[in-house]
Amino acid sequence: MLPVAPTRGRLRPLGLDEVRITGGFWAGRREVNANATLAHCRDWMERVGWTGNFRAVAEGRIQRDRRGREFADSEIYKLLEAMAWQSGTGIGTGTGTGACSALDQDIVALTEAVASAQDPDGYLNTAFGHPGQQPRYSDLEWGHELYCYGHLIQAGVAQARAQGEGELTKIARRAADHICATFGRGGIERVCGHPEIETALVELARLTGEERYLEQAALFIDRRGQGTLADGEFGRVYHQDDLPVRDATVLRGHAVRALYLASGAVDVAVETGDEELLAAVVRQWEAAVARRTYLTGGMGSHHRDEAFGDDFVLPPDRAYSETCAGVASVQLSWRLLLATGDPRYADLAERTLFNVVATSPSEDGRSFFYANTLHRRHQGPVPAADAVSPRAESSLRAPWFAVSCCPTNVARTLAQLPAHLATADDQGIQLHQYADAEIATSLTGGHDIALSVRTDYPSGGIVTVRIDRSSPARHWTLSLRVPAWTEGTTAYLVAPEGTCRTVGPGTAEVTRLFLPGDEVRLELPVAPRWIAPDPRIDAVRGTVAVQRGPLVYCAESVDLPDRREVDAVRVDPSAEPEDGPEGTGTVVAPGELVEPDGPGDPAWPYQPLDRATVSTAERTGIVLVPYNSWANRGPSTMRVWLPTTET
Repeated sequence: MLPVAPTRGRLRPLGLDEVRITGGFWAGRREVNANATLAHCRDWMERVGWTGNFRAVAEGRIQRDRRGREFADSEIYKLLEAMAWQSGTGIGTGTGTGACSALDQDIVALTEAVASAQDPDGYLNTAFGHPGQQPRYSDLEWGHELYCYGHLIQAGVAQARAQGEGELTKIARRAADHICATFGRGGIERVCGHPEIETALVELARLTGEERYLEQAALFIDRRGQGTLADGEFGRVYHQDDLPVRDATVLRGHAVRALYLASGAVDVAVETGDEELLAAVVRQWEAAVARRTYLTGGMGSHHRDEAFGDDFVLPPDRAYSETCAGVASVQLSWRLLLATGDPRYADLAERTLFNVVATSPSEDGRSFFYANTLHRRHQGPVPAADAVSPRAESSLRAPWFAVSCCPTNVARTLAQLPAHLATADDQGIQLHQYADAEIATSLTGGHDIALSVRTDYPSGGIVTVRIDRSSPARHWTLSLRVPAWTEGTTAYLVAPEGTCRTVGPGTAEVTRLFLPGDEVRLELPVAPRWIAPDPRIDAVRGTVAVQRGPLVYCAESVDLPDRREVDAVRVDPSAEPEDGPEGTGTVVAPGELVEPDGPGDPAWPYQPLDRATVSTAERTGIVLVPYNSWANRGPSTMRVWLPTTET
């Protein structure tokens, strides 16, 4: 059960039938996803009429009754993908037979609705191509037809791998055959305004062995940047149609589009052995991470076009950091990790999972952030619990949006998350993300290995790996990622015989003749640390942030005396932040609060640097909470980057 199954590459992914998350942070999130979020998404899509669009096509009333944006079909497909992965792995940490049966019934019902709307030639879309609608493929810039197919195909692949090929897989294959016939050589030689079809076609090729799907994906990659899309209000860069993929030097334009395109390019490069194309994506990833990524791992600083800003333009209060861009970033990092084996991709995936993907859903899994700001100045209105929110920006999570791409993207990511924990190669097993887990696989030559991981990460830094099964006839290597956030501290690796050595960021390895009962322990220095921004990021110069392990922290107004606003906070980086009371998950940073009734406004807000000022601050400990937990206690203001007492 592999969400991503490359036929070549440095590392071999382990499937959902080989890795099981059994407890801890991610088990809790997956439990909520399975028991609350999937049903929430299903109910809302029925309520707003998106699932009904397929029935309206079948009954000939789509012109009158269609609901939702032009890409609404894709949300049903993403939900189907999430349901397929979840049904294949059980609910939460157990098997969940009854709950899975209900999921299977939902899959059947939704699939029947989708099937009823598919034309005999494989075309399937509820917004185009029917009486009273625009013709097929008449608006490739904004119509999202191929984008919707991409999510349909990924849902079909998920069903085949998690449950066995069924009707959904057949629908997806008919749609893919239609795409190849319509957009192949000599057909419509253009691309979709929103990349997504590329990576889906490659995965379908991997599933079926049909080369024409891979060839079509490669065609779409090579056509991108050739100016086949009309120039719009945001320019061709918005659709990544300004430059060929091979010539681009940085991720740019609409963030989700850019990251989906890069993921598809990696898939094509891996399957075709195109080292030039892979190197181009690596180059773009490196530049974007170095100059266009938030501390949380979030990407995209423009609200108007949901796009990357220029280098080092990363304003915290205007951070868009769309949840879907976080999901897409994890997808790209995973593909690059599999292709190259470089642990830096797992580092970014970890940062993004904990601080973007985990931030979006509420604790109950029934409301979501679309955008993920790093500084909320005003509390804002509370979204209605029974209404669609028209705003992507809100001080609180909303139950549903007019554009609700993020809830289903989070749902499918959490459903397949165990597959991101570990990989294998001819030498052994590699652990990339840490959670309580059971792992069982076979190395080349039929060497069966089973191991269990126990950890309270990210709250604590001890990761213990116990060997449960291993043949005494072969040496193999257990590799553990030492996160990049340990730079400047000391981490330790304890081998089965008790020897201990220091390890630095990258990969720590133990090679030996493992026996059942052997344990390897990684000790990571999880403690609060000050983080300083690059001075070229103008918007946060003179501020600092706090990170503890992989978690970014923030100040939230509900923790300040007298409900003071977070803009009153000043921290003192000359002393170290410390853990708060045990069990709270908080950090206490030394600092002060500026009195709200301090000196009045001057006649002019700009003064000579040496102008005397009057201190109006009270010294205190500033309580900070994990950024992914903010806004779960009612309306509040919040900030990640904190001014210092020297500012």
